[in-house]
Amino acid sequence: MWKSMLTALALCTSSFASSPLADFALQKVLEDAAPIFGPYAHRSGNRSQWMKHYPDDTLLVHMNIPGTHDSATWNYTQASQDALKGITDLTQVTVPVPETFRCQQLSLINMLDMGIRAFDLRYAYDPTNTTLIFYHSKALLSEIATVDDVLFGFYQWLDDHPSETVFLSLQYESSTSAYASNDATLQLLLHNILTSPAARQYFIQNKDTLGKLGDARGKINLLRRFDLDKIPQSYTDALPGLHFSPRLWTDNGRDIELVYNAADNLTAYIEDYYQPLTPMGSDAKENIRWKYNATVKHIHKATKEHPDSLFWTFASATNTPNEPPIWPRIMALGNGTEYTPVGGVNQFLVPFLRGQKGKRVGIVMFDFFDQSSELIDTFLEL
Repeated sequence: MWKSMLTALALCTSSFASSPLADFALQKVLEDAAPIFGPYAHRSGNRSQWMKHYPDDTLLVHMNIPGTHDSATWNYTQASQDALKGITDLTQVTVPVPETFRCQQLSLINMLDMGIRAFDLRYAYDPTNTTLIFYHSKALLSEIATVDDVLFGFYQWLDDHPSETVFLSLQYESSTSAYASNDATLQLLLHNILTSPAARQYFIQNKDTLGKLGDARGKINLLRRFDLDKIPQSYTDALPGLHFSPRLWTDNGRDIELVYNAADNLTAYIEDYYQPLTPMGSDAKENIRWKYNATVKHIHKATKEHPDSLFWTFASATNTPNEPPIWPRIMALGNGTEYTPVGGVNQFLVPFLRGQKGKRVGIVMFDFFDQSSELIDTFLEL
């Protein structure tokens, strides 16, 4: 009850005349969001406003959008895993080492300020099955920051950067606890969050289509990697954005084709080859090469085919079943030995992307994007 009152008051800061109480309420929500969104601060710079250089009539499907895979995992360290152990013990979850799950090391607000515009966020019930919070597989990422709280972080950032638009991919994460459930109550809770007055103001209300940048400035494009299959169809019909049903998303797919608008025959082309199928015992160099090849092949396709379609490429990967395990950091950056002297997928992509200047590559999701110093600058200069 109190949290819903806070969020309602926070909405007043952008919809109505500001008041001290509304300001305090918004500050409280942003503080709760901080373990996932990061401590809020208003910064400006070229990367934080790079979209202002594009004309309003630019089609979103023609733009190059840098993104992050498993964006909320930045704060998942051994210390945070230990701090959450009392909760994960209660839910009977055995959580592997943090390196298994950590894919980033900068907060969401830092990502935004550095030019990232697409975010991969995974939600599920909190351990009491009452609110929606963030996970990566079994890894509980925060017990405090709810989906609603973090959305208010995005709303505030967009108010401060009205030239920009953001893509949010939301996906149900199933391996959260012994009692996890994607039941009707959870789906209704998500529906209510995404159709609240605040969401209706900040999420683009287009359905099954991406429009022009001018219409999207200051707003969020929703990429729905979830189904609302336990509640009436009318609830799904009320949601905006593009629907990518998890039932149709090919697991570990190198070349996925998903129709998101049958009436207009609009198809998304997706690469999500998240675990290279290398032989057991393969080294980091071989795993990096397999993933890099799949990523480059799909980006090449984006530059040459279906110019008015959405292309979505994941440059992220892992191979934890391998012996030795290939963590997300190793795949992205190499293992720091003479066997990966250049680094990982990120470093290999820099010269490749330089060769794509002037071409459309679409949305590309990275792990540890900031650890390759030239990666994002190169991407934004395409």
